[in-house]
Amino acid sequence: MEKVVIVDDDEKMSALLVRYLGEFGFEVVSMSRPSEALALLGQSRFDIAILDVMLPEMDGFELLKKIREIDDLPIIMLTARGELPDRVLGLELGSDDYIQKPFEPRELVARIRAILRRRKANGDVVSDSSVIKVAGIVLNRATFSVTVDGVPIELTTSEFQLLDIFLSSPRIVFPREVLMDKLRGSSIGAFDRSIDVLVSRLRTQLQDDSRNPRFIKTIHGIGYVFMAE
Repeated sequence: MEKVVIVDDDEKMSALLVRYLGEFGFEVVSMSRPSEALALLGQSRFDIAILDVMLPEMDGFELLKKIREIDDLPIIMLTARGELPDRVLGLELGSDDYIQKPFEPRELVARIRAILRRRKANGDVVSDSSVIKVAGIVLNRATFSVTVDGVPIELTTSEFQLLDIFLSSPRIVFPREVLMDKLRGSSIGAFDRSIDVLVSRLRTQLQDDSRNPRFIKTIHGIGYVFMAE
């Protein structure tokens, strides 16, 4: 049974989600204070976290940063505002998805399942195709690990998935819409900078200079291509 931790000070919303997710077979723990969540995550292992942006003690973005220092579990952000800067900030800090309030609980279930499917596919498959080696990068789906020139790097679920897409098809130009389709299962409009933020995060982890790229090259007006040596 997958374990979900919810951090939201809206008691009615939390109670609804605990009940609803429980009906779909998830084990759910809910709390309202970030300090409690950090203490719990230091003691127990969860499969995914759901964080509200507006929280006491610290906002959801600060909590996201602190969680990323101790855990790489997938994270979905809940925001009542939904403005593009909020969504972009969440992605920049390492969230895997975001949902704007109000939302249908069934949508949250679908987002959780999609993220966990990707995580399981990347981490549990053991075969000759589990390891991809391209241009000094070694990606291992079985252990959910990546090294660059022999040096391990830590990636979030979405960063790992994006790198997997690039390494599986080097020298192929991917339009932004295609990448969003592969990562999210739905098309995202051209006005949304989500994929650009995610590529930027991945470049940072790879120490790849966008002005003189070794790995990911921007194809202006179209998308991105991974350059193999």
